[in-house]
Amino acid sequence: MGGTMTAESVEHRSTQRWPVPPQDGYTVDDLSTLPDLPPHTELIDGSLIFVSPQRDFHSIVIDLLVTGLRSTAPAELRIRREMTIVLDQRNGPEPDVSVIRAEAVTGPARTSYQAEDVLLAVEVVSPDSESRDRTTKPHKYAAAGIPNFWRVEQGGTEGKPVIHVYELDPMTNAYVHMGMHRDRVKVDKPYSIDIDLTAVDQL
Repeated sequence: MGGTMTAESVEHRSTQRWPVPPQDGYTVDDLSTLPDLPPHTELIDGSLIFVSPQRDFHSIVIDLLVTGLRSTAPAELRIRREMTIVLDQRNGPEPDVSVIRAEAVTGPARTSYQAEDVLLAVEVVSPDSESRDRTTKPHKYAAAGIPNFWRVEQGGTEGKPVIHVYELDPMTNAYVHMGMHRDRVKVDKPYSIDIDLTAVDQL
């Protein structure tokens, strides 16, 4: 897609100053110290990833999953949306939804959680993040030991959510595909979960 470039936009582009990355890349500490980073900036392999404007599908599916996950979550777990998960010093992705241990919640000022506190990471695939959501992130979540991963796609002609459920194989440290869910996702890991995916039409 193209756009009209004006003298004002050329001037703005020429004076825009982006941070110069360190020789070895950024670290997770930089996510909280670099000034003026766009909201929901992620760190993948030492590189900053800026998130594109959110589509309606992405937003309503996150709402649906957060509500559904919270409805049956046991007292020792919490549900968070779009929070940085520290996998290592060079990787701080931001799953769309995370199930974390309640003991990791230390107060409202917290900006990230450690991978060992995460039981489920969920990524809702967007056109600009397909490769990261389908390949890069699940590989890194598995390597960090996160036991469960869901990948949510927009499927079919009606664009309803389709959830691919994965569990970590401790022998290979890789995810195993456990099933695909269209109208309802009903699983028992990381706890008993039953979410009506057709309810997305009501949001």
